[in-house]
Amino acid sequence: MADRLRVAAIQLNSGTEKADNIEKAERLVARAASTGADLVLLPEKWNAIGSADTLRRAAEPLEDGETVEAMRGWARTHGITIVGGSITEQREGREKLSNTSVVIDPSGEVVSAYRKIHMFDVEVGGQVYRESEAEEPGEETNLCDAEGWRVGLTVCYDLRFPELYRILALQGAELVTVPAAFTLYTGKDHWELLLRARAVENQCYVVAANQWGSFGDGKVAYGRSLIADPWGVVLAEGEGVVLAELDLQQIASVRTQLPALEHRRSF
Repeated sequence: MADRLRVAAIQLNSGTEKADNIEKAERLVARAASTGADLVLLPEKWNAIGSADTLRRAAEPLEDGETVEAMRGWARTHGITIVGGSITEQREGREKLSNTSVVIDPSGEVVSAYRKIHMFDVEVGGQVYRESEAEEPGEETNLCDAEGWRVGLTVCYDLRFPELYRILALQGAELVTVPAAFTLYTGKDHWELLLRARAVENQCYVVAANQWGSFGDGKVAYGRSLIADPWGVVLAEGEGVVLAELDLQQIASVRTQLPALEHRRSF
């Protein structure tokens, strides 16, 4: 097990054209790898974002889909683990899409996949969001091994449901990834607050890669991707490629000083 892990959160302003988004992401993944990153996280719907029709056009299966094949190649080329943000997945026999985060190991193999559980069906900031129009919720939590760490997978709106993060923590998560397209309207007040809260509550690292800028129909993503430690301290925040080094000993230290997880009682 690696006691230290160098992670990178990649921020994008994705559009509707899959090929353009893949090209932009490839450059940023290469930049992250050149800094020594072991694990790279992409944002939500990084290969195409926009209307329900846009998502349907961009949707692909995990097996032999061009986006997953691109990520597999990047992982092999750079010898890194990629948590592929999320893409819209077309599953055989299902009418609706899944919002799916895949984990690809340094050999280029897909080792895990998580389908977003919570659908963002809200009216906020003068905008209407109806993820369930094109997508269906996932049904299972997901914790996987990556670079010797236990990594919990979540996506965007999941961030508002602390019970999901507590389940992952109780299952052994040391790091939780949050690919997102968190809106400007909610993000300015809630983004950092919620990310740091999930880190503090569960005494684990949280790595969040957000979209930024306009993504159609007046909708705007907040950006400010960040990495928080188990004490809730923001280790890094910014645009482009956000980097930090994580240390397992920090988790052990926090959980020893303040053993809140051990003090937890069930009712």
